[in-house]
Amino acid sequence: MGIWPVSKESKLNRILTVRWTGQLTDGLFQSALASFVLFSPERAPDAMSAAIAFAVVLLPYSLIGPYVGTFLDRFSRQRIIRNCNLIRAIDLLIIAYLVSNGASGLLLTLFVLIAFGVNRLILAGLSAGLPLLVKKEELIAANALAVTGGTIFVVIGGGLGIAVKNLIDKVNGADIADAVVILISAGGFLLAALSTYRLKKFQIGPHEHEISNEIRGYKEMLEGFHILRAHKDALRGIISVGIQRGGITALTLMALLLERNLFNSSDDPDAGLAGFGVALAIAGIGIGIGAIISPYGVIKFGRHKWMRILMFSCLPWLIIFSIYTNEVMMIICAFFVGLCGQGIKVTNDALVQSKIKDEYRGRVFAFYDVAVNAGIVSSAIIAAFVLPKNGDSFLLPLLIAFAYLIAATFVMKKSTFSHATN
Repeated sequence: MGIWPVSKESKLNRILTVRWTGQLTDGLFQSALASFVLFSPERAPDAMSAAIAFAVVLLPYSLIGPYVGTFLDRFSRQRIIRNCNLIRAIDLLIIAYLVSNGASGLLLTLFVLIAFGVNRLILAGLSAGLPLLVKKEELIAANALAVTGGTIFVVIGGGLGIAVKNLIDKVNGADIADAVVILISAGGFLLAALSTYRLKKFQIGPHEHEISNEIRGYKEMLEGFHILRAHKDALRGIISVGIQRGGITALTLMALLLERNLFNSSDDPDAGLAGFGVALAIAGIGIGIGAIISPYGVIKFGRHKWMRILMFSCLPWLIIFSIYTNEVMMIICAFFVGLCGQGIKVTNDALVQSKIKDEYRGRVFAFYDVAVNAGIVSSAIIAAFVLPKNGDSFLLPLLIAFAYLIAATFVMKKSTFSHATN
């Protein structure tokens, strides 16, 4: 079998089916939402409005994340994931109705918050349960398949969503086209819910002997944090992933504005959406390659050194992009930063999974999500203050490069980051 857990006896495909179906559907949904909110002629975005959108989507989950982690360590993760997918399907029916009527206010925001918050619970549950289906030495490869395959399916779903939207838009209005894509997404989440029946009730945890009736929310997340303090390499890895993901968020905002307001006419939002989709697709290819090479990189260099190498490898592309801000260089930068970022993510996921016992893994991954969300939101806000309306900024890529340099040099300092056995 080697390091890739894909034999006939493997049960990994059961959790991959749930994850990939949901994330393909999530790509469809996000493409319709982006089209409706960011790429409509009457809704020209600026950096601040886009940053606020990130904050509005992510911060509420960060507040309930500690309780989410507790649920994942107290109740059947299979049941939680099934029910959450059913909730998303129903929620998207309501969002489709609101979008078809052109609603863009508080009510739409509320239901979008529910959709994204529930999605974080699903992904945290899948990550916490994955180690119960594979051997310890297969964790990096299993994460490469699960996380990266999911990301690629999000990109594919986004492309399909754009294609369906453009096809329907020729006959109906843009809002109706977006609503139809969201309706299709509701059906996709229903399929994801049904696919959970391939898993037994406690097959992805928690073990029945680990279950307690006491739920203490924030206190239990702090216990998860204290557990991470005993595994400082895992904690430093989580912080580094948060910094790296924050940088990707800032670059995404920059790319969105460049495609919407500089590389294409602001009067032609469809061209901007198509250009943004191409950049995401190329980044998706980089993400796939980063996941494929990471198990071999870990074998050659060890987990800790491999993550440092990847973080350092982001720097030259960001510096070049800051000097030559054009569409080709943006796509090249997206490819390499996506490649390195995904390698860091899947390697650190395996590091955390291998160090943390299953009875604490749900709340640790909830803390992981909260830490990454904090990095995403803070970087989005910083980008909002740095970026002009057309997205053309010499400074922002340099700031991201500096943050990555700090992470690689100090957070992942060799003497403290690699004290544990690889």
